Amino acid sequence: MESARARALVPCLAFVCLVTAVIGSLGAPLIPSIAVMDHVSVTDAQWSLTITQLLAAVATPVMGRLGDGPHRRTVIVGALVLVVVGCVLAALPLGFATLLVGRALQGIGLGLTPLTIAVARDVLPVKRAVPVIALLSITAVTGVGLGYPLTGLVAQWGGVRAAYWLGAVASVLGLAAAAWAVPAARHRARTPLDVLGAVLLATGTASLLVAISEGESWGWVSPRVDGMIVASVLLFTVWVVWELRTAHPLVALRWVRDSSVMTASAAAVLAGVGMYLLLSTVTRLVQTPASTGYGLGQTVVVAGLALTPFSVGSFLANRLTPVLVRRTSPRTVLPMSCLILLAAMAMFTSWRENMTQIMVVMFVAGLGVGIIFAVIPGFLVRAVPSHETGSAMSFNQVLRYIGYAVGSALSAAVLQGHTHAGAAYPASSGYTTVGLLSCVVWLASAVVAVLVPLRRGGRRTSTTVPSREHAGSVAEATPPSSGPGPGPGPVLSGLDERSAE
Repeated sequence: MESARARALVPCLAFVCLVTAVIGSLGAPLIPSIAVMDHVSVTDAQWSLTITQLLAAVATPVMGRLGDGPHRRTVIVGALVLVVVGCVLAALPLGFATLLVGRALQGIGLGLTPLTIAVARDVLPVKRAVPVIALLSITAVTGVGLGYPLTGLVAQWGGVRAAYWLGAVASVLGLAAAAWAVPAARHRARTPLDVLGAVLLATGTASLLVAISEGESWGWVSPRVDGMIVASVLLFTVWVVWELRTAHPLVALRWVRDSSVMTASAAAVLAGVGMYLLLSTVTRLVQTPASTGYGLGQTVVVAGLALTPFSVGSFLANRLTPVLVRRTSPRTVLPMSCLILLAAMAMFTSWRENMTQIMVVMFVAGLGVGIIFAVIPGFLVRAVPSHETGSAMSFNQVLRYIGYAVGSALSAAVLQGHTHAGAAYPASSGYTTVGLLSCVVWLASAVVAVLVPLRRGGRRTSTTVPSREHAGSVAEATPPSSGPGPGPGPVLSGLDERSAE
């Protein structure tokens, strides 16, 4: 007879995914309120979102490697402890610097969902594991849609600090659930951790983000900005060389040489940038006073609600993508989704006078992003052996988080550049520029999605693609996104293309 702890495993894992979604919702809508509360510029307040994504980019592969060994339960519980500490630090009135430290620690929580999937894969029978993994993915997506308006409501009722106290309470409950229900994995072999790779990835990404964020105030051609960009390029170069040569890399970069993996990688970065250019900008626009002549003058609650259609569109995309793939192929669906997002950003550029228009834009954008992130796993599944799928997915997740962080920092830099001296808010032209920049990103994404798969020499071996009977093993290796947006979606995309061919 199954024990109470075993019966509670799936609900506890789902709750941890829900906590991850709540933590992710403590970012974008609160940025203007954080600027007022801590007496900093909105550009500086943007770091409360950017730093979370930066830490997520590093923490996700590190936690994945640590979680592959016998200490998976310790990694999950330890990560939740750090998230609790981060929420408390952000909630205490200790100043903006402490809030940033707290938000950085919260970023570690964004690497938890892949680990919950790994637990389900190992502990549950295959027939039960597949629907549970789907449930965990959907929970992460749905939780974001609920988390944004809930966070806004709590922040409006009790202030920004109350929103972070809410995160602390949720994290404590998630910690208790994980500590009780998640089993040990002592049977698994120890996996060496690539410490140098993690340090190089973190410093290279941080250097790039600081250069983007401070480019307007320091000067885009100043020695400091140029030096940090050069340093970032050098650090990433060294990181790539190291990852290709070390015996136990943080992420398996060798697979990027394959055309399918290269397509998925480029799409992940560009989609991450384009997605956060929109998310970071919309929450500011909605809360900008109407006295500026273009702002909507809404509360933080409404700003949270403005992102809900994005999650709804992403959720529907998870259902729509398999149909599109069966009727065409992932190679067709990927550029098509980029064009959907191009249309959404074209609308945003000249059509943002009221909440109805914003809601329509966000729904269309969510639909496009959802399709992109749903179809990406199919490219990876087709290209790599089954035992390397997890590593390929981990690298794609890293690229996605880097894209999120760059998009967040870039949106702040553009709006800062359109803020006149002494003004509290940017000119409307700043939002137009962000929209046009995002259009360029999505156009570039569509071009990449068309051209890269045409590249010769990619691996195309039938042994790398699992059959439909083994679809569960593919789903097991697929970590969902932890940010505001869709999870990996239907991993059968790659399989559907196979059958279509």
